[in-house]
Amino acid sequence: MTTRTNSAREIAADVSAGRTNAVETAKAALGRIEAAKPLNAVVTIDPARTLADAAAVDDRLRMGEIMPLAGVPVIVKDNIWVGGWRVTQGSHLFADFIAPRDAIAVERLRKAGAVVVGIGATSEFACKGVTSSQLYGPTRHPLDPALTPGGSSGGLAAAVAAGLVPLAIGTDAGGSSRRPPAHVGVAGFKPSYGAIPYGPGFAEPFFGLSVIAPIASDAADIALAFEVMAGADPRDPESAVVVQQAKDIGSQRIAFSPRLGLDVAIDDVVANGLAAAVKRLSAAGLHITQRDPAWPAGATEDAIMPLQHAGLAALHGGRFRKDPTVFDPDIAKQIERGLSWSGAEVAAALLASTAIANAFAAFFAEVDLLLAPTVPCVAWPLTQLGPDMIGGKPASPRAHAVFTPFVNHARLPAISIPCGTDRRGLPFGLQIIAARGQDRSLLAAAQEIEAILRSA
Repeated sequence: MTTRTNSAREIAADVSAGRTNAVETAKAALGRIEAAKPLNAVVTIDPARTLADAAAVDDRLRMGEIMPLAGVPVIVKDNIWVGGWRVTQGSHLFADFIAPRDAIAVERLRKAGAVVVGIGATSEFACKGVTSSQLYGPTRHPLDPALTPGGSSGGLAAAVAAGLVPLAIGTDAGGSSRRPPAHVGVAGFKPSYGAIPYGPGFAEPFFGLSVIAPIASDAADIALAFEVMAGADPRDPESAVVVQQAKDIGSQRIAFSPRLGLDVAIDDVVANGLAAAVKRLSAAGLHITQRDPAWPAGATEDAIMPLQHAGLAALHGGRFRKDPTVFDPDIAKQIERGLSWSGAEVAAALLASTAIANAFAAFFAEVDLLLAPTVPCVAWPLTQLGPDMIGGKPASPRAHAVFTPFVNHARLPAISIPCGTDRRGLPFGLQIIAARGQDRSLLAAAQEIEAILRSA
C-alpha cells in the first residue's frame, strides 16, 4: 500500500489559514497509523500526549503565532530523544527508557508547529541494513509485506510511503535514511555533518558520522524541514558548519557516476533506469558529464566497518560479555567483531575514512553535483539481510549498501529521490551528492531534478 497524504507544506498552509486545525490533523494521522499496524512502521504512540501537543499548536495560532510546520504530523526514529516518550533504539536494553528531553532537532520541529504522532521503527542501535529488532519484530514494505524496506530508518520511510505522515525524522550514519526511501519510492536527505545539531541523546557508535535526516515524499518538504532544524547550537560543538546559500542549478557542474567509481555489482534495471533518468535530465538542458571519483587503494566498506563494530563494542561490550542473548544476533556478531579488533586495526579504519573524505574533497573541487545510484537493487525478502543476487552475481549481506557509506565518511550532503521501478513496481533511487555546506544548493537542485523526472 502506498498512499499520498497532503504534503507538509499543504498541511501547514491549511492549518495556518484555519481551513483545518492541528487537533483534527493529528487525529487523522493517528487513525492512519492504527489502520496500518500490520506494516509495523510505528512502534510507539501516545495519543493523549499527541492531541495535547496539537491543541497547544492551535492555541498558539489563535494567539497570532506564525509557524512554518503548523500542525504537521511527524514520526521520529526510535533512536532520537523525544521528551517524555519511550525511545528504545530497538533494544531490550532500553525497553523502558523515557527520554528526559527533546533532541535539539525535535525541539526546533515542535517550535515550528510540528506535532509528534509516533516513534518510527529502527533496527537495534540503527546498525543493520534491514529494519527488524527483537523488541518489535520486522517492518514491512508498503508495496509488498513479504519484503523489507531496508534499514535502519525503514519504519520512517515506510510510514511516509504509506501516507501515514508527510514527514519523518530519521538518522543516517551510512545510508540509513537514503536507502530505505529509495526502496519505497520517497525522498531521504542526509545533510552535511554538523548542519543540523545532533543530540542530546544516546551515545553513538559511529564516531562523528551520524546525522539527523528528514524523509518526505518530495525534496520541497525536506527543504522546509531542513530550514527549521538547521543552524548551530552551543549544545552540539560539531554544529558549526556554515551552510551556503543556494546556487542556481544552471550554474553548477554536474557529473554522473554509474557505479560511484566502485567495482561493485548493480542490477540491470537500476543501471538502465539511472542512465535513462540522466538522459532525460540532459535533454531538459542540464549539462552532465560522466565522471567517477578516484578512490584511494583499498577503499571499501569492509575497510571502514571496524569503526562501527568497535563503537558498538565500546558501548555495549560489557553487557554482551554478561549475556549476548539480549542483543539481536546480527548486532551481537558486530559487537563480537568489535571486541576482537586491535587498536591498530581501528586506527587503520580511521585512516581509511580520512582518505575517502580527502578523495571526495578533491572531486568536489572540480564538480558541484554528483549523480549516482542510491541502491544497486530493489527490495528483497523480509527474512534476509540482503538479496541473494545483485547484477547476476551472488551478493554479500552488505552488497545492497555499497553506494552510501562513503558520503558519511566525507561528511557531505546527499539526497535520494525516486528514479524508477522494476517490472513489479518496486522503486529505486537517484542519489545526488554535493560538497559539504552546499545543502541548500543540493536541495534546490533536487527539486528541479524531481520536476524534470516527474514530467517525463
